[in-house]
Amino acid sequence: MATRIRLQRHGKKGKPFFHIVAADSRAKRDGKFIEKLGTYNPTANPAVIDINFENTLAWVQNGAEMSNTARAILSYKGVLYKNHLLNGVKKGALTSEQVEEKFAKWLNDKDAKIQGKKDGLAKNATAEKAAKLKAEQEANAAKAAEVAAKNTPEVEVSEEVEIEVASTHENVSEESIENTQEESAHEPVAEVIEEPSADVAEEVSQDDAPAESQSEEPEA
Repeated sequence: MATRIRLQRHGKKGKPFFHIVAADSRAKRDGKFIEKLGTYNPTANPAVIDINFENTLAWVQNGAEMSNTARAILSYKGVLYKNHLLNGVKKGALTSEQVEEKFAKWLNDKDAKIQGKKDGLAKNATAEKAAKLKAEQEANAAKAAEVAAKNTPEVEVSEEVEIEVASTHENVSEESIENTQEESAHEPVAEVIEEPSADVAEEVSQDDAPAESQSEEPEA
């Protein structure tokens, strides 16, 4: 019976979650399995992989086949590298102490890389959060300024309004002058009457004096 290390899909739509299992190669992908070796969550950043290292290594040493994804996961976790070092021991190229030393160094380097990636992601997330907060503050300030501008009456008089007011004053002044001239034209002019001389006065008095009515009686 050929044994194959592969993934079984679980989780919800759009949020996959996988089990790493050792199963019969003839079984369905999500069917029965022999042993569950770990889990794989690709939605996290970085991806979260949790495996039973010793049991997985034992299956690999026993010649279990691997799917492409399972091979990449086991290589990432160092299972394939440890298997390579142990094969060196079988051939006499390495000792068990050298294997443990090399593998410990590899784990330290791997952990440093993973931690560096986590730190970089955290730094980027903090920078993005700060930039987003700053953008929101600027947008709120601009909106508040716009509302304040709408609610505040304009104090300064524009140049066009000043010109219009000046023109109105000029028209009013011209109309006032014209009205004053018209009123002056309609006012009665005082006549200058000179007193008549003595001769003229005497003539006027004689002309105006009523004639005495002297009725003559008819002769008898």
